[in-house]
Amino acid sequence: MKKIIIFLAIIILLFIGLGVLTKMQNEEKVAENNPYEKDTLHPETVAQLDDPNYQNLILPNKLEELLDNKEDVTVYFYSPTCSHCQRTTPVVSPLAKEMNLQLHQFNLLEFDHGWDDFGIKETPTIVQFKDGKEVNRITGYQDKEVFEEWFNQNSK
Repeated sequence: MKKIIIFLAIIILLFIGLGVLTKMQNEEKVAENNPYEKDTLHPETVAQLDDPNYQNLILPNKLEELLDNKEDVTVYFYSPTCSHCQRTTPVVSPLAKEMNLQLHQFNLLEFDHGWDDFGIKETPTIVQFKDGKEVNRITGYQDKEVFEEWFNQNSK
């Protein structure tokens, strides 16, 4: 019986050690490459820090500044935990680059007040602002051609 207790204690200590090591690695990655200006990030956000499809992030204060200045802005509202966003981002991010469009990405998992501030009901949602006001939006996963047509009609 003593051997079983010792064995279980060793296993528990190994799991605790693994958890601490993983947490330290994530914190190190966040400290090195954190465009969010936050001390802690959701693990799904940390996993996307080096993904080339998630490099055009916009922070809430910068978006508010652009809208207050009555600028035209196209914003992709997404959540790293959203399966539809995980399918959509690899379509719209390269498409925006191909079309030479500035598609700002707003992470709703990290800045959840964006749901209410911008009336987001589902993700993904792309919103076109002209003169600081919303003029159109497209929601959900769509084919590349649908997004391309939407960008042509709304972002040029």
